[in-house]
Amino acid sequence: MKEYSKPLPPINEQSRPFWQATREGRLQLPRCDHCGTFHTYFEPWCSHCGKEGVHWEELSGKGRIWANCKFHKVYFPGFADVAPYNVAMVELDEGPRIMTNIVGLLTGALEEMPIGMRVQAVFEDVSEEVTLVKFKPVP
Repeated sequence: MKEYSKPLPPINEQSRPFWQATREGRLQLPRCDHCGTFHTYFEPWCSHCGKEGVHWEELSGKGRIWANCKFHKVYFPGFADVAPYNVAMVELDEGPRIMTNIVGLLTGALEEMPIGMRVQAVFEDVSEEVTLVKFKPVP
């Protein structure tokens, strides 16, 4: 595997189920046992209702672009060879929103990834431990 030069997320006890699922090509998030809210952070309590207790639930990996932008400034050296690059907020069909990149575009222009465009999760192995979730347009 080629050395990955961009920053990698930390894997800890709370986040391990997420990263194990992505290694298997699945998307799962914690969901509150009490109010049913999905979370994109990995803590054992709910920021919505304040109660402790979550379980992990698999999601479809399908959604739509909720917001998008293009980063021109290079904040980390590993992004120098891909700048400018797109960043999108995808709202999953199940409700939660996650920050990601849209792949499979011809030029990466914002016009190619309009708000509301349907997308599907794809998984990119970047290290022995980390598989990133990205999204591609659904025809």
